[in-house]
Amino acid sequence: MTESTTDRLGELSSQGVSIWLDDLSRGRLNDGGLADLIRTKHVVGVTTNPTIFAGALAKAHDYDEQVATLAAAGTSLDDAVLTITTDDVRSAADLFADVYRATDGQDGRVSIEVDPRLAKQTDATIEQARLLWHTVDRPNTMVKIPATLEGLPAITKAISEGISVNVTLIFSLDRYRAVANAYLDGLEQAQRAGIDLSTVRSVASFFVSRVDTEIDKRLDAIGTEEAAALKGKAGVANARLAFEAFEEIFSTPRWEELAAAGAHPQRPLWASTGVKDPAYADTMYVDELVVDGVVNTMPEKTMKAAADHANLRGDTVHGTYDDARGVLDELERLGVSYTDVTDVLEAEGVEKFEKSWAELLDTVTAALDRAGQAVAK
Repeated sequence: MTESTTDRLGELSSQGVSIWLDDLSRGRLNDGGLADLIRTKHVVGVTTNPTIFAGALAKAHDYDEQVATLAAAGTSLDDAVLTITTDDVRSAADLFADVYRATDGQDGRVSIEVDPRLAKQTDATIEQARLLWHTVDRPNTMVKIPATLEGLPAITKAISEGISVNVTLIFSLDRYRAVANAYLDGLEQAQRAGIDLSTVRSVASFFVSRVDTEIDKRLDAIGTEEAAALKGKAGVANARLAFEAFEEIFSTPRWEELAAAGAHPQRPLWASTGVKDPAYADTMYVDELVVDGVVNTMPEKTMKAAADHANLRGDTVHGTYDDARGVLDELERLGVSYTDVTDVLEAEGVEKFEKSWAELLDTVTAALDRAGQAVAK
């Protein structure tokens, strides 16, 4: 990349957008690739999910030695997955330790997700959040908990125990508000328990491109010019209104009292920022969601595109709220149900992560079996 392309990411960062990479693998850790992104591309955090881990284990031999050791020790499948994934997250957290200190804990964060099969089980989610937090044992970790109805009390409980949380799979504005309220409930409980609120951090991962994918499909089915004119507008509009809600929630007397005690706001995080439709600009979900105080977690393809040709023009969120509401109102008028869309996306999101988790388990099972057979010979 040229110097000018690097400057685009620097400009994005200077405008208050924390750039996190939506990917992690042992290969990135071992070959210095992740360290290079931190050093040269303004990357200040990493997010992971079951799909990312499944891909990392399936496509490389970086895990062979560890898998052989685990197989020789007779390690169970679940324990092997826990060891492999938490080792990667711990190593990444150590790599980001300087960023963590330099930003006073705001960035330098590495997220690891609870088993998606627990998305509808509150107590089991809480137990695994504790397990992941204590196993990684790094203050700059975040445990990812899905924003299902059952996940909300788990978010509150984790926060109340001083566990930093990345809330994932948020699609609707109502659910976003519920997530923010769960965070505030957790902070209040943590305060009563004597926990230093300044040590607790959280982000709310609001998914963007998947909204356009689902709504565009419905607009195509309507087939009118009016419907076609709304394609590619809902994801950004939805995210912008989430930021409006963020500003409202984190300016209330309730919040101000917590802030005075050292609490930090739960930053919005733009997730699913890779463009799915090639008809759209590949940096659309970067260019149109620039505002101070957010995170944009990008797949490497999107990050490279943003570095090369992002159309940065300052704050693209403030001043857009009325137009954003107009987009959602027009969709309803055409018969595209916002509630149905977001319900479908949440169910699909959980299902996709469960499928990826199953692939991860299958991949580790096969690797353990191969290693075990090699030892037997």
